[in-house]
Amino acid sequence: MTTTSFPDGFLWGGATAANQIEGAYDADGKGYSVQDVMPRGISGPRSDQPTPDNLKLVGIDHYHRYAEDIALFAEMGFGVYRFSIAWSRIFPKGDETEPNEEGLAFYDRVLDELEKHGIEPLVTISHYETPLHLAEAYGGWTNRELIGFYERYARTLLERFGSRVKYWLTFNEINSLLHAPFMSGGIPIPEGGVPEQQLYQAMHHELVASARATRIAREVAPEAKVGCMVLSMPIYPLTPSPDDARAVMDADHGNLVYGDVHTRGEYPGYFLRTLREKGIALDITDQDREDLTNTVDFVSFSYYMSIAETADPAKRAEGEGNIMGGIANPTLEASEWGWQIDPVGLRLVLNQFWDRWQKPLFIVENGLGARDQLVEVDGEKTVVDDYRIAYLNDHLVQVGEALEDGVDVLGYTSWGCIDIVSASTAQLSKRYGFIYVDRNDDGTGTLDRYRKKSFGWYADVIRTNGASLTR
Repeated sequence: MTTTSFPDGFLWGGATAANQIEGAYDADGKGYSVQDVMPRGISGPRSDQPTPDNLKLVGIDHYHRYAEDIALFAEMGFGVYRFSIAWSRIFPKGDETEPNEEGLAFYDRVLDELEKHGIEPLVTISHYETPLHLAEAYGGWTNRELIGFYERYARTLLERFGSRVKYWLTFNEINSLLHAPFMSGGIPIPEGGVPEQQLYQAMHHELVASARATRIAREVAPEAKVGCMVLSMPIYPLTPSPDDARAVMDADHGNLVYGDVHTRGEYPGYFLRTLREKGIALDITDQDREDLTNTVDFVSFSYYMSIAETADPAKRAEGEGNIMGGIANPTLEASEWGWQIDPVGLRLVLNQFWDRWQKPLFIVENGLGARDQLVEVDGEKTVVDDYRIAYLNDHLVQVGEALEDGVDVLGYTSWGCIDIVSASTAQLSKRYGFIYVDRNDDGTGTLDRYRKKSFGWYADVIRTNGASLTR
């Protein structure tokens, strides 16, 4: 077991998404996004218009408090901060020809603040916030026209910020599209669900758009590095049965195809077989095939849990809270929201991705959602979140093990480094941060920020470059 610190230059930091923190949902020319009509997150029906019970409309008011928040990140010693740009802040409807200058100016100010503190920005171009107009007028990513709209949006960002931002991600958790079509792809969900033909075509459109953004970056910001971002989930066979092992392979293929295309530039044979057996014929042009050859510089991913799989229908018991399917592993404990806790799985997925793609890896989401209690300790309000410290410590120890295995890991950004509105449930009580934000699920609260116990713990981890981790 390794006892050494992480390599020099390892990027430590945190991650957020615009729709979960910014608020100001209609300020300074911003249009509506799909998130503005998702008051219950993935788990509930959408609304026709933004409604006051949607906590994301205010978020944690980062739009007005970004300088305060970034100063707290700097106090922890962040070397990198992952955030997303709200597409509908730049192109309010998504199909305009000219961007909204007030939206661009806001992100200029955010970058100014990061530069002041010496924090490297890691920018997600599209993080579950497709402009609502593109969903309602075009059918979201089922429509090929969205490739051009995204291309214009990506070019606008890269031309404006390309000299200031080294690391870019094209889509957040792109492999969630088939499982959460409206949130991930802006695809309206009719009664009975979205036909598979449309879902797979939307997947193709997003992959082409991602590759075009990579090509644009190399044209206008040649020093920039572009990565894809996938939801990772190691899968174990429920039993030693060969049939269960095959079920794992099939489920793995459903996730790995996205990284395969991003890193290899074409669809793998197993995916083409899946399409044939489903009777799906994708509309793929010669230009699409050429576009897909613009492969990424690195692969980033989220990691929260692992799952099990079986070929036996009688043994299927879906894991609670898991949008990607799978079965609960009887050997693992779970969080309050049913997400199974598996630090070793992070080492496994790092090795799998490195062996498979030979591209540098970036862990851009990992964390524990939990109900925190604000208390007073030595006259200061705080949260004694030893459970979060234990979770993160154990996962980071496994990152160290993967580094010893020879895996090239660029950095680690803990998810929800400041409390945010949950994407899955749209709650604020499902907290991930090192910084407590005084806002409740009913919308009440002062929005004041308080350092949790984990704040000081993570500052020590960063200061010692991982040497302070308990192994």
